[in-house]
Amino acid sequence: MKTSFESDYNNGAHPLILQRLMETNGEASASYGFDKWSESARQKIKAACSCPEADIFFLVGGTQANATIIDGMLQTYEGVIATQTGHINVHESGAIEASGHKVITLPSHDGKMNAAELETWLKGFHADPTLEHMVIPGMVYITFPTELGSVYSAKEIEAILSVCRRYDLYLFIDGARLGYGLASSECDFDLPWLAQHCDVFYIGGTKVGALCGEAVVFPRANAPRHFMNIVKRHGALLAKSRLAGVQFDALFTDGLYFNIAKNAIDKAMQMRRLFINAGFILRSSSTNQQFVELSNTRMKELMEHVLFETWEPIDESHTLCRFVTSWATTEEDLEALKQAL
Repeated sequence: MKTSFESDYNNGAHPLILQRLMETNGEASASYGFDKWSESARQKIKAACSCPEADIFFLVGGTQANATIIDGMLQTYEGVIATQTGHINVHESGAIEASGHKVITLPSHDGKMNAAELETWLKGFHADPTLEHMVIPGMVYITFPTELGSVYSAKEIEAILSVCRRYDLYLFIDGARLGYGLASSECDFDLPWLAQHCDVFYIGGTKVGALCGEAVVFPRANAPRHFMNIVKRHGALLAKSRLAGVQFDALFTDGLYFNIAKNAIDKAMQMRRLFINAGFILRSSSTNQQFVELSNTRMKELMEHVLFETWEPIDESHTLCRFVTSWATTEEDLEALKQAL
């Protein structure tokens, strides 16, 4: 069986999560988010975020969370601003547009949005005498870390938030890989800081050790009215809410969420050194996603031994490929990659 570096969600769940699921499996519980494990997880997440008043909802996956949050917070005539490489613009099959909200794109700078460009665009929009005929921007969407493995600094997020406040826009941070961003050596803030510098974010579980699940956090008790009804309308309300509750309760016990992220980052940096020592060119990334430039010949040779994702063509004879680590990545996996290289 080939060693896999395809993604951070192609293994099952961390053993401690499976253990808790098995330990609690025989107990009956309330449903729709009112089970005791979901409530325990909410309290632990509030403490981790230093947000005692936070509204927290558990959804199944990232696209579902993005579509539900955006549709729940925006008016019917409003759209959301994202970078051209933003997940909601590229890899969600039009889920946001399907709910009636246009994705308005700005240039991507290694996956990141530039606050000055955002403000320039907004100034131009509001100066347009025909804006009554246009989609009104109501939200800015960024990912942390980005789809290309880059990490926003505190200064960059503060600048984007400042623009959002001047133009009365929500700031939504997609945290599908949040743990890996916070564990990055380039990250200069923590979870409580992030919670105070946006209007809504979510803590990704699917990509950070859980079987499934995302914890949506409105940090200042600022969830839209009847948000649970909005979740239900999107088909996102888990009847067996314990599935997410037990997992997030385990993830936020004894620092498991952050330990999982640290292991993945440590292994990714080891992987990065392997590629560099073997003479390969890598794009800059301090997270668990590493992007390697491979000749098409070398790429096909590596595919015989390890699994990874082809990201995009560089030219006729070279391809950018993505290698990803997770909770499940081992020293043996890295040794197998070394031998293949």
